[in-house]
Amino acid sequence: MAPKILIVTGDAAESLEVLYPYQRLLEEGYEVHIAAPTRKTLRFVVHDFEPGFDTYTEKPGYTWPADLAFADVDPDDYVAVVVPGGRAPEYLRNDARLREILKAFFDTDRPVAQICHGPLMTAATGALKGRRVTAYPALEPDMESAGAEFQDNEVVVDGTLISSRAWPDHSAWMREFLTVLRAKAPIT
Repeated sequence: MAPKILIVTGDAAESLEVLYPYQRLLEEGYEVHIAAPTRKTLRFVVHDFEPGFDTYTEKPGYTWPADLAFADVDPDDYVAVVVPGGRAPEYLRNDARLREILKAFFDTDRPVAQICHGPLMTAATGALKGRRVTAYPALEPDMESAGAEFQDNEVVVDGTLISSRAWPDHSAWMREFLTVLRAKAPIT
C-alpha cells in the first residue's frame, strides 16, 4: 500500500498550487487525499500577474472534489501534508481542527510542503517560530510576526519544512519536497 499524503485546502485556493502537487505526487506513486472544511466540490481560483496592476489578479479556476472533511482526517494516516496558497488560507487558519491537523505533522517531524499564502495556516499553529521559511513576498511581515526568518528564495528547506513563494517556483518546491519525502516515507 502506498504511503498517503494529505493536501489541506478550501474554496479560493490557487488552482495550480493544489493540482500540481496533487498530480505530481500521484505520478510519484503516493496516495493523495484532499481535505477541506467540508466534503464538497471546491472552487479554486487562478492568480496571475498583469501589466498595470500593483498586485496579482484573480479569476475563476478549476473545481475539484474534496475527499474528506477536516473533521474526518486522522493525521496519523498520512506521512506528509501539502499546504497550498490562494485566498483559502485567510479563512482556513481560523479552523481549530485544521490547526490541530497541521500541528500533528510538526510535532512528529513529518514533511510539510507549504507555498504562497499557505504559511498563514502553519503560522496560526505557532509551528514557524525559529524556522526559516519563504512565502508570497507580501507575507514577509506575517512570517516575521510568527517568529520565522523570512527568505525571499524560490524554495527554502528547514528540516522537514519545505516552502516556496508561489506557483512559478513549483519545480524547485516539488523537487526539494520529494527529496525529503523519499528519505522519510519511501515508496516500497
